[in-house]
Amino acid sequence: MSGHTENDITIAAPLDLVWDMTNDLENWPHLFSEYASVEVVERQGDRTTFRLTMHPDENGTVWSWVSERVVDRASRSVRARRVETGPFAHMDIHWKYAEIPGGTSMHWTQDFAMKPGAPIDDKGMTEHINRNSRIQMELIRDRIEQRDREIRSAAPVN
Repeated sequence: MSGHTENDITIAAPLDLVWDMTNDLENWPHLFSEYASVEVVERQGDRTTFRLTMHPDENGTVWSWVSERVVDRASRSVRARRVETGPFAHMDIHWKYAEIPGGTSMHWTQDFAMKPGAPIDDKGMTEHINRNSRIQMELIRDRIEQRDREIRSAAPVN
C-alpha cells in the first residue's frame, strides 16, 4: 500500500505573488506555522536542496530532513522529494499553480509510503497530511492575501 493526497486552495492574489512567496524557501518559517527553520544546502539552477526543521511536536520531538525542490516557472509547477526520508520509504510532492478568475489555484499532490516499523502507517499518514495540508494552505492563503493588500495599498494612485 502507499499514500496519496491531493489538496488545493484558491488564493485571491496574482499568480506571480503566490509563486514568489511560496517558492521563497528562506521565508517558509514565516509562511508555514510548522517550520522552525530552513537551511539551503545547495542551489543549482532551478534545483534547491535544503534542510527543513519543524517546531517540536506534542511529544517534544523535533523533526528535520533534507528535501530537494525543482521549480519550473514555465509550467507553473514544482517537484519535490525527500532526500533524507526518515520514516518514509519515499515522499514526492508536486505543486501546481494556475491563474483562475479571482486569483490563483494552488494544488498539492503528495505520493508516499511509510517504512515498515514507522510510528504511523500509510492510512494514518494520509489522514495527517490531509488535515495538516488544509491548515497550512489556509494560513498560506491568508498571509499571501494580506501581502497582496499591503502591496496594492502602497501602490501610487493615478
